[in-house]
This record gives sequence, C-alpha cells and structure tokens, in this order.
Amino acid sequence: MPETFQRIDSYYAGAYWGPRKETPEECARRAEVFLTAMANVDPSFSRWFQQGRSRKDALKRPIEPNRVTLEKLVRRGKDRQFEDLGYSVWAWNGVCVDYDDSGFHFTCGAYSDVVSNVCVCNLPTRGPNAERVLSVPVLSGLVRSMAIAWEPDFAIATSTMHRDKVSPDGIAGTFAGWIMYFPRSRGTVPPLPAPVRIEPVEDKGTLIVLTPDLLTPTNPEHVELALRVQKLLDKAGLLRR
Repeated sequence: MPETFQRIDSYYAGAYWGPRKETPEECARRAEVFLTAMANVDPSFSRWFQQGRSRKDALKRPIEPNRVTLEKLVRRGKDRQFEDLGYSVWAWNGVCVDYDDSGFHFTCGAYSDVVSNVCVCNLPTRGPNAERVLSVPVLSGLVRSMAIAWEPDFAIATSTMHRDKVSPDGIAGTFAGWIMYFPRSRGTVPPLPAPVRIEPVEDKGTLIVLTPDLLTPTNPEHVELALRVQKLLDKAGLLRR
C-alpha cells in the first residue's frame, strides 16, 4: 500500500497594511525598529542574513541592523518596473537545521492598489528554537514588534492549518488566529470569552491572545473557540481585508 502523506503544520506571523507611500529612509527606520525589537524577543531572532544562492553563500552576507545598512538593502529591493510597488527585503536567521530556522520578508512603501505592504515571518516548527518560539510570550513579543515598527492595519501569529480550518480563503484580517493585533483606528475590541486575553499595545492598539496553549487545528476546543471569537470580532466590524 502507498504511504500516506502527512502534512506538517507550519506557523507564521504577519503584519499587513494598505497603500502607504514611504521613502527608503522611512522604510529603513521601520526595519531598524523591527529588528531591534525582535532581537529582544528571542535569541534566534538576533541575527539575520541576506538571501544567497545557498545556505553557505547566505552565511557570508550578514545584515547589520542599523539604518544605514538597511537603507541600502531597501533601495536594492526597489521594484525595477513600477515605482508604486515599493521596496522588498528578504532575510534568513542562519540556522542550518531543517524546520528549526526562521526567515522574514517585508514590502514597504508600496502605494499601488494591486499589492499590499506586508511583513511576514516564517517560524520554526520542530527543534529547540521551535520549542521556545511557539509560545505565547515569544509570539506576543513578535506581534508587538510588528505593530510598533510597521503600524499595520492588522497583524497575526497562527498556524497555517488552523487558518485553513477556520477560513475558506485565508485572507489576512478576515479570520481569528492564535495572536492578533488590531490598531485603534480599526475599531473597539469587544468583550471576549475565557481564556482569551486582551492587552494594550502602547497607545497604538490591542493584542488578543486566543489561548495560552500551543494553538493546534487538531484540538476541537481551539477551533471552536476561534470560531466563537471570529463571530464576535466580525460583529464588531474588526474583521475585514
């Protein structure tokens, strides 16, 4: 009999915002704030490398988390055809163990209606880094870093399989995940059922932690709670593209 393919769940954190024209200097400033904040969240987020032809090649291209270096990277990531598509930067944390490494990319300064500005982190799923990172303290810190640095319309940290279970299309901002951020401009977060936790993010917005445990799509209680919270957030007008 053929072997049954078993999909490995993955986790990510993402911040999303609409058209916002920004200069390379402004994007570099935001990136500097983000990298500095991330470094204080977990050791595996303390160093980053540019993409290369191979892992060995990438390890020769460290990213200095200062504004001058980041501005050069941002300028290098300018779309060559359309100015309104902004600037994109990709990075990897140099962990040479499959499933235990992290990476991120961001697009900043785009002001076209056909693309979104984003910052997405791909997170480890197995190994010592994953054991630390896939926790409420670390992911809350990561989402907070995104909220403060990028000032997005929405941010989330969750499982891809959970996303697929509670959302038919997986469009950011339209479903409830493990940890979510809503800016004040998006609306008021309503009272939510236990064990959901609600926390302020400076004077910018609100962080919502769905469960203190590792969110898994195989746990029916997690799925049921997410769907309940999703209905309440949608009713309050918070869930939209």
